[in-house]
Amino acid sequence: MNEFNKNKYVIIKNVINKDLCNFLHNYLLVKRQVAETLIKETYISPFEEAFGTWEDDQVPNTYSHYADIAMETLLLKLQPIMEKQTGMKLNPSYSFLRIYKKGDVLERHKDRFSCEISTTLNLGGDNWPIYINPNPDAGFVYGENFGKHSIQNYFPTNDKGVEINLNPGDMLIYRGCDLEHWREKFEGDECCQVFLHYNNTETKDSELHLFDKRPHLGLPGWFKGRK
Repeated sequence: MNEFNKNKYVIIKNVINKDLCNFLHNYLLVKRQVAETLIKETYISPFEEAFGTWEDDQVPNTYSHYADIAMETLLLKLQPIMEKQTGMKLNPSYSFLRIYKKGDVLERHKDRFSCEISTTLNLGGDNWPIYINPNPDAGFVYGENFGKHSIQNYFPTNDKGVEINLNPGDMLIYRGCDLEHWREKFEGDECCQVFLHYNNTETKDSELHLFDKRPHLGLPGWFKGRK
């Protein structure tokens, strides 16, 4: 908890064991294959969320899935560890996974409110470091037309950042709205990562973002705002 409070990020090794990590990795590879076939044979639309898509704007043409049910279950499973490491009582928000491919880049960014307390967990594939800018003020512009820290007044920096390498089963916990983070061009063939997002229950409006504004976990993104 002290390390997270000091640095706004912390690395946790072997948060899930090798067997579970391998199972989830292979499960996602099979699910991606199913999605490819269903889309190719026009049984589902490329925009259908139930099996994942290649339509994510942040990393184009790369398989991703918002709120896969197994990943949403992992979101709950790891919540006690997240709370212990951050010293916070957390509300679960949502999960988001990608199977990155050669040549992918994750541009420098800071996250939206539902990603206040986040983790990226390596599930398998080739090594691909993530970079964190440890300065929470980096990239923010201030003035009479700007408020406090928010994604609206963030502009990417050119700071070098801290390189963090995660083995399968390792995760990085970080303040996604505060710390600029990114990945350089991927030189490997494949890297499977899942992002698990939470909100501090003591943060203003946290309850309004419970389950990323869905009625409960496991529901696709188009359920946001429904009762």
